[in-house]
Amino acid sequence: MAFADNLKQLPAVSHLAALQLLDAVGNVVATIENKPGQSGALAVYAALAARHGSINVAAAQEGLDLFAEHTAHARAHPGSHPNIDRLLAVMASGEGFSVKLQAC
Repeated sequence: MAFADNLKQLPAVSHLAALQLLDAVGNVVATIENKPGQSGALAVYAALAARHGSINVAAAQEGLDLFAEHTAHARAHPGSHPNIDRLLAVMASGEGFSVKLQAC
């Protein structure tokens, strides 16, 4: 299924301003904002956190599936999709992130 179709099946994120990813010691390593160009990734990451409790290996694999055609592009062009690159890094390292949601 295409990314756009996958997005339609995810919970709405209109109530979120952003999502922060925290490393093992609690440092913010990334912020995904609810704005054009990031709202799809916000929806994916928020859904993954709700299902898995964090962005762990299982969540990363599901996220790569949800990003669909963008995952193949990210693998072929590292750096072009940082939110997918991050999931690939979780898969490679086994080190995930905790998630902090920021409401509007």
